[in-house]
Amino acid sequence: MINKLHLAMIELYNGDAKRIQHFCKVHSYAKLIAEAENVDDETLFIIETAALTHDIGIHICEEKYGICNGNLQEKEGPPIAKQLLEKLGFNDKVSNRVQYLIAHHHTYDNIDGIDYQILVEADFLVNMYEENLSKQAVQNTCDKIFKTTCGKRICKMMFGL
Repeated sequence: MINKLHLAMIELYNGDAKRIQHFCKVHSYAKLIAEAENVDDETLFIIETAALTHDIGIHICEEKYGICNGNLQEKEGPPIAKQLLEKLGFNDKVSNRVQYLIAHHHTYDNIDGIDYQILVEADFLVNMYEENLSKQAVQNTCDKIFKTTCGKRICKMMFGL
C-alpha cells in the first residue's frame, strides 16, 4: 500500500520535481527514525503514509490563495488526503490519523504522539537543509523541537552540531 501511495503522490505532483523530492526525503527520514525508535507496525504505517502526504495541500493552496504557507496547507490538505487514501483503500482509522497529522504538521506546541513527533522531525530535517538555515537556527530547532534519540542524532550529524 505504501508503494501504491508513493506512486500516486508522484503522479499527483506530476511536473513538480522539487516537491516530489521533498516528500520522498521526508518519507525516508520518517521511516528511518520510526524504525530506530522501534515503533509498532501500525504506527510505522501511519508515519509513512503521513510523511508521503503531509504537503498534499500545496498545489490547491497555490491555486486558491497564490501562496502555500503552513496554516493554509493544514487547512486544505486533509480533505485531499482523505479522498486519495479512500481511493487507494486505506482504512478509516489510518486515514483519520493521517488527516489529523496533515492538519497539524506545522503546529509544534501540542505534539500528541510519536507519529506526530517523527513526522515533524523528518520534515524539519529536510526543510532546514532546503531552506539553508544557519547553524544557530538549526541548533535552536534541534534543542526545542527534536525529542527522539534518532532524530536528534541525525540532526546533529547532518548539520555538524
